[in-house]
Parts: sequence; structure tokens; C-alpha cells
Amino acid sequence: MLIIDGSFGEGGGQILRTSVSLAAITGRDITIENIRAGRDKPGLRPQHLTGVLAVAEICGAEIRGAEVGSGKLVFRPGRIKPGSYEFDVSKIRASAGSVNLVLQTVLWPLALAGKRSRVVIKGGTHVPHAPSSNFISEVFLPTIAEMGLLCHYSVIKSGYYPIGGGEVRLDIEPMDALNPISLMEREEPAHVELVSAVSNLSLSIAERQLDTAKQRLKVMGVHAESSIKQYPSPGKGTVVFISSAAGKARAGFQSLGELKKRAEKVADEACDELEAYLKSGMALDKHLADQLIIPMALARGNSKFTTAEITHHLITNIAIVEKFLPIHFHINRGLGEPGMVERVDG
Repeated sequence: MLIIDGSFGEGGGQILRTSVSLAAITGRDITIENIRAGRDKPGLRPQHLTGVLAVAEICGAEIRGAEVGSGKLVFRPGRIKPGSYEFDVSKIRASAGSVNLVLQTVLWPLALAGKRSRVVIKGGTHVPHAPSSNFISEVFLPTIAEMGLLCHYSVIKSGYYPIGGGEVRLDIEPMDALNPISLMEREEPAHVELVSAVSNLSLSIAERQLDTAKQRLKVMGVHAESSIKQYPSPGKGTVVFISSAAGKARAGFQSLGELKKRAEKVADEACDELEAYLKSGMALDKHLADQLIIPMALARGNSKFTTAEITHHLITNIAIVEKFLPIHFHINRGLGEPGMVERVDG
């Protein structure tokens, strides 16, 4: 039994997601204690519980403590079963919990299951503190495709805070092994795309977002293909998403609208993140960096990348992965700095 302190490092839901995903892959029994102990609402929240139950379903795990608010979870995995699955965050409690965080939790066990799988997940597609569906389709999935995992991702409808109601579908192709990657620098010029989208709101909001973002990009000397979109959704919401493809180095920057938040501020937030990334000179944005630690750990060989910022999420995820697998990562800079991450074992 591997004991994991859920309050370690960043102390959030990522510890839980990484742990149950790797427990399923390695067959290791685990106990996670102090789950999200430092948060305003500690313990398991609906999206975390959905992820736990999802992994438990695909590997026939025995679990204890799987309830909203629980601070301790015992997870004993069985054999991973490929197939067709559907998970709904709102079945546990009405919620806009992130579908994409649940997706990333079940992805790696199913990728290694030997046969094709289809996963449908319902909940929030564009919610705070989680990758949006734009990020998954434009940044995350193209990057892991370079490592050999091919997935087909589609958004049936978008879901925003607070009601959720979104739906995504992911088809995961069988994979023999993951290839290592080296993403050390950006190739110039980068191909940049700017999307301003609304759901059940006036197009004038999307136009204001787009105009502000285009002016900011012009000042930065960045040329972007831009578009306005209307996403089908049961709720109301807005998003600005900027993607950059510089050779194999991809990055994404998002900002979400909320009540009383001006359209111009939504655009500025996404542009601020892009500007910080460009100034860093590094290959990856800070969010993709921590999302690549599991596939780097599972790959057949050593990988490395540079990132615009060494984050708590990144450091914490590395520490958890190193508990499960006989590998080691090296980080060459301190927290909050641009830096390089390298798997250096063997």
C-alpha cells in the first residue's frame, strides 16, 4: 500500500488525479490522505469524485472513502478494461466540474489498455482552473500525438460555470508505446490563432473581445488568424482562446467571461499570458508543462522541454509520478522562473 499525502506541494486535485491514474496503470494499491486539506472546501469535490469513480470503473477498483467531502481515499485497482464509457459530473451533484480534468484522468490507463476506447463526459468544458476544450483540442492532443497517442476529440456542446451541461467525446486509439519528445525551443514564425466565442449572449461581446485582443497582438507584433464563434450550450458564457504552433511546440492561453467582467478584461487576460510566454523564450506554456509529466514518465526513453514557468503544479506532479515509477526528473530553475524539465534516468 502506497500512502500519499494529499496536502503535499500544490495540495490540490491534481495529486488525486495523477495518483489514481498511475495506480490503475501500475496495479498499485494506494491510500490518499489529507485530500485538498488546505482548500476552502477541503476533501473530494464532485469533479474529483467523478474522476475517481471513472478510473475505478475502467479498472474494476475497490474503493473506500469515495464521497463528496471525503479527506481520505483507499483505491485498490484491478485490470484495465477498454471499451465505451460515459461519465457525468452532475450525477453526483449539480455541478460545472471540468470534463477535461476527468478526461485526462482516464486517458492514460485507457491508452495502455490495448484496444480502442470511447469516452463521453458531461459537465463543464470552459470552467475556471481547468484546461478548456480549446486547449485540449489545439494544444494538448496534438502534442501527445507527437508521442504516438492518437485521439479524436469532439465537443458536442459547451458547458460553463455554474450550470455545466457540456458534453465531449474522446476516441482513444490503441497504442504500443509512447515515444520520447524534445521540445526545447520554438520555431519561428509561429502560427497563431485567436478565437472569441460566446454562448447565448450578444455577438457584440465577442466582437469587443476580439477587437481588444487583436489590438494587443498588434502591439506585440503578433499576426494571428482571428474568428468569432457561437458555441452551442445550455448556459451562457464567453471565452477568448489564443493558440500558438511554433514547429512542434504548442501553447494555449485562455480567459473566461463571468458576471460583471468586461469583455475587454477577458481579452486582456489571455493576451497577458501570451505576452509572458513570448517574453520567456521557452517552448511550452506553463499549463501544458505539468500535463506532459505522465506521458514523459510512461514513454520509452528520456524526454525534455522548456517551459515559460516552473509552477507548483509541475513540481507536485513530478513528485507524485516519481513515487509510482522508477524514474527521475531534473528541473534546472526555481519556482516561478522559466526553465527546463528533463527526465534523466537510464
